[in-house]
Amino acid sequence: MKNIQTITEFHRLLSLPDPQHPLVSVTPSELCKFDADGPWAQFVHQFYCIALKREVKGKIKYGQQTYDYDKGVMSFTAPRQVQSLDVQTLECGTGLLLMFHPDFLLKHPLANVITQYGFFSYAVHEALHLSPREEEDVIGLFKKIDQECQHIDRHTQDIVLSQIALLLTYSNRFYERQFITRKNTSSDLLIKFQSIVDAYINSDQPAEKGLLTVQHVAAALHLSPNYLSDMLRYLTGQNAQQHIQLRLIEKAKEILAISNLTVGEVAYQLGFEHPQSFSKFFKAKTNLSPLEFRTSFN
Repeated sequence: MKNIQTITEFHRLLSLPDPQHPLVSVTPSELCKFDADGPWAQFVHQFYCIALKREVKGKIKYGQQTYDYDKGVMSFTAPRQVQSLDVQTLECGTGLLLMFHPDFLLKHPLANVITQYGFFSYAVHEALHLSPREEEDVIGLFKKIDQECQHIDRHTQDIVLSQIALLLTYSNRFYERQFITRKNTSSDLLIKFQSIVDAYINSDQPAEKGLLTVQHVAAALHLSPNYLSDMLRYLTGQNAQQHIQLRLIEKAKEILAISNLTVGEVAYQLGFEHPQSFSKFFKAKTNLSPLEFRTSFN
């Protein structure tokens, strides 16, 4: 697997001129040339990438799943994510590609918050679809960043990072709009999510496999965990982990109320490895220990 360390190395692999700034670059995607003999079957890069793409065709694998690109999408790639490209079918279309290295963020507030932007972990099919007006705003920011990279001085970093921070804030807004405008689809996913959670918790799987995880549910829905959590948060105010924990508490209360199982047996049935962990979790969510709840219920 090819490990692409720098933006300059990435430029050269794409037959592009070296970037004006070694830690940040904006380039038209139509200038990128993916050589069939290149490392594209499996690679990682050590920098962030934000792409605005139109009429891109082909298949890309990002993380664990492969998807077809559609036109008019914006995608976000974090450092150290395994990717692969089918260069035989790839058509780059038009668009812009912003790359910036984590070292460029050093000593800037954005370095401490960029990991909070969950869309850097979204899957390819969860890309952001922009309206024409939104696309204009994004292109304007890309162009401003590109202009700043043409003349490097002591102000360059602050100006470029302020534009990147604004781009990420806009992206948050646009994703929220996308969740809202696709509410019917999102509501269907919420129903499927609840069904998967209930089916797991009500089965023998917790005792066999352990506690239900967001990753398990997301995989069953063919979504990335971050996208699933963000979608649920916009719909309900709670993320995926909070939904699972709420259902777990409801199930625990049900078992404690109608059975004579010990606290340890309840913990095991729900997937907890240790009874103490279950008791701590239950008290944190209800302000009662499992035994106190059973006593108060009876």
